[in-house]
Amino acid sequence: MDSKIKLSKEKRQYMISAIKTYFMKEREENLGDLAAGIILDFFIEKLAPEIYNQGVYDSYKYMNDRIEDLLGIQKY
Repeated sequence: MDSKIKLSKEKRQYMISAIKTYFMKEREENLGDLAAGIILDFFIEKLAPEIYNQGVYDSYKYMNDRIEDLLGIQKY
């Protein structure tokens, strides 16, 4: 199983554009596509697995709670 998080070309371009916009608005820095892409890759490598794992945990907890609810329909 490949555990690297991948983005579509369109989503990657959108995120690079969003990073460039953020840096211009918040820091008044003009980033090129390469610099914004490097920042995006850094966040994907360092943050995305944590966010993904939180989503997996939240899904597990939700499903576990639903399974507990299922026990309530037992007939005796």
